[in-house]
Amino acid sequence: MLLLSLATADILVGIFVMPLQFIWLMESCWIFGTTICAFYNFTSFHLTSVSVHNVALIAVDRYLALSNPFFYSTKITVNVVIFVASLNWMFSLGYNTALMYCNDRQKCPTECLIVVNEIWSFVDLVVVFVLPCSIIIILYLKVFAIAKRHANAIRAANSHVNPDASKTDHVPKRSERKAAKVLGILVSVFLLCLVPYYTCSFLAESIQSHFFNDVLNYMSALLYLNSLFNPIIYALFYPWFQKSMKIIFRCHIWVILQKRGLLA
Repeated sequence: MLLLSLATADILVGIFVMPLQFIWLMESCWIFGTTICAFYNFTSFHLTSVSVHNVALIAVDRYLALSNPFFYSTKITVNVVIFVASLNWMFSLGYNTALMYCNDRQKCPTECLIVVNEIWSFVDLVVVFVLPCSIIIILYLKVFAIAKRHANAIRAANSHVNPDASKTDHVPKRSERKAAKVLGILVSVFLLCLVPYYTCSFLAESIQSHFFNDVLNYMSALLYLNSLFNPIIYALFYPWFQKSMKIIFRCHIWVILQKRGLLA
């Protein structure tokens, strides 16, 4: 459910935000008018916020599943996750509506920028960047620590059963390296896409220049590219997803549905 929510936000960014953003970059000015500008600003803020918080919720989900599997299997039901994901969308909708209402669009027909005051800049920095990033980094460090502890327990059990196994069994060490690699990619890509934008956005109030606005525009494009990287990181790297895609593209899905009586 969380991956579905993330995928929905990311594909909507790809459909409604990225085309306008990259046309703006190529044309060097905004050519779509004020109505499309208002739609673009609200959609980009709303969907980016949903996407970022979905990534944080996935980190929370993975941590709960590893740290307390009995609680997770009994309390974290599909309905609970659907409620949390829906709450994320509603919170983002309300938050970004308030942000747009309390701040003005830049009075220039060739630009499509929201002039955010210092208070809202700080609030947005905390809500959409600092808080989710802190959750992601802290929980994934805890996930890695749990995975390492499990690997050590497996290694100790193997050594107890077969003292010579520790010399030849490299599976736990490979698991540790794989976990470190995956989590490193997750956090690095996320920070790479968000840090430049929010650094420029926070400095925009004190640095007023056309050049800096262009830099902020390019950093916005990098932020939206996070929605391109998310499907690769959270889906394409996973064997179960690759297997599912092969079944769909080879049309084996119809055979499976017929065997289960779901298709006449």
